[in-house]
Amino acid sequence: MSDFEDRLKRAIERGEKRSESKRRAAEEAAMSDEECRELHSRLRLKVSDYIEKCLQKLPNHFPGFQYETLFGDQGWGGACVRDDLDLTGGRRRNLYSRIELAVKPYSSVRVLELSGKAMIRNKELFHRTHFEKLSEVDEADFRDLIDLWVVEYAEQYSAS
Repeated sequence: MSDFEDRLKRAIERGEKRSESKRRAAEEAAMSDEECRELHSRLRLKVSDYIEKCLQKLPNHFPGFQYETLFGDQGWGGACVRDDLDLTGGRRRNLYSRIELAVKPYSSVRVLELSGKAMIRNKELFHRTHFEKLSEVDEADFRDLIDLWVVEYAEQYSAS
């Protein structure tokens, strides 16, 4: 195929993507604020249930961790926490470990936002957020991201 035909195909694909993007934006604009709140609420419940399901498995693999349900102004989700005592070198130190994942409350920007924070033995591992427009949310992407963050935490914790 010629170079011209390749460029022509790519230009057509870009135009189709732009058209699809405009269509989605029009659909989103047509959604009322109440419809967006309802969609956010449904997605939040599904994603926060998945967070709970994943995080509740950590204490089975790392005794000493305790699961906590999170809800309220900071979002809905869960956390696993562990507080250890280190007496090496004749000094007493607390070693705090925590992973927290939560879906942030609905806001006027109309996105589903996932927040994650992790700390292992008093050292921050990560502090991340991921968001997608409500009209474009793919639940599978959020589940994959939660899996990735929890697995990364478990690997780093077991290595420390």
